[in-house]
Amino acid sequence: MVNEKILVVEDEKIVALDIKHSLESFGYIVPCMASTGEDAIKMARKHNPDLVLMDIVLRGDIDGIEAASVIHTNHKIPVVYLTAYSDERTLQRAKMTEPFGHILKPFDNRQLRTNIEIALHKKEQEKEKHFQNDSWITSLLDNVGDAIISTDASGRVKHINLLAQALTGYRHEEAFGETIDRIFRVICETTGKTVLNPTEKVLKEGTFYGLCEGAVLVSRENNHIPIDVIGSPIKNSNNETIGAIIVFCDITERRNLEKSFLNYMLNSELSQKINH
Repeated sequence: MVNEKILVVEDEKIVALDIKHSLESFGYIVPCMASTGEDAIKMARKHNPDLVLMDIVLRGDIDGIEAASVIHTNHKIPVVYLTAYSDERTLQRAKMTEPFGHILKPFDNRQLRTNIEIALHKKEQEKEKHFQNDSWITSLLDNVGDAIISTDASGRVKHINLLAQALTGYRHEEAFGETIDRIFRVICETTGKTVLNPTEKVLKEGTFYGLCEGAVLVSRENNHIPIDVIGSPIKNSNNETIGAIIVFCDITERRNLEKSFLNYMLNSELSQKINH
C-alpha cells in the first residue's frame, strides 16, 4: 500500500525528519509533522491522515496517549505508538486508546515499514467489515414491513428505507444529510401543530411510542397520512446515544375500519331504538 497519508508526531526534530524521509522512501505521503499533542489534534482534523505515528512522550500539557484518545474518538484515525518506554502502566494507558501498533525505540526501517503495513491492512479489514455490516443492515431495513428512518445525534438522515421513501415522497439521495423534521413532517391532527422532532424526543426520553394523539405525516406532495410512530436510540459500545431509529406505518386502513365499526354500532343502536 502506497500514497496513504501519515501524520508524524515526534518532538525530537531530527528523529521526526528521519522518520519522514523513511516514510516517503516507502511511498507514503507525510502532509505534516507535529511536536505536541495539541498540534497533533489540530493536524489530524485538518489533514485527515490514514494513520498517525505518535510518540508517547511529548512536550506540552497533552502527551501522546491523550492526543491519540482525542483523535481516535473524534476522527477514528488509527494510531501506531512510537516510544522508548515499555513499562506496564504506560502500556495499559496506551491500550485504552485501541492503537493499531506499538513500536519500541530504537527501531529500524524494516520494523517501521512492517508495523505501518500491518496497521494499514488492519484498517482496510475493519473498513471492509463495517461496509459488509452496513450493507447487511441496509438490506434488512429496506425489506422490513414498516417505514424506517435512521438519523445521527444531530437529527440528520443517515438512511431512509423504501417504504419510508414512498410515504414521505423523498428519495434516499434527496433525504440523506437533511434534518429529519424537513423530511418527516408530522402534525397533531387535533391541533394542526408540528410535533417535536423525533430525534430530539429520543435523545430526551429514550424509546418512545407515539409522537402525539392523532399523528399525521404530511408528505412532500402534501398528502396527510395518519401514522403510528416508534422511536429508539442507537447506542455505541460506550452506551452513548449516537442517533435514532424512527419506525412508522400508515394506519389509514385501520382508521377506516374503526370508523366503519363505529358507524355500524351507532346504526345498530339507532335501529334498536326505532324498533322499540
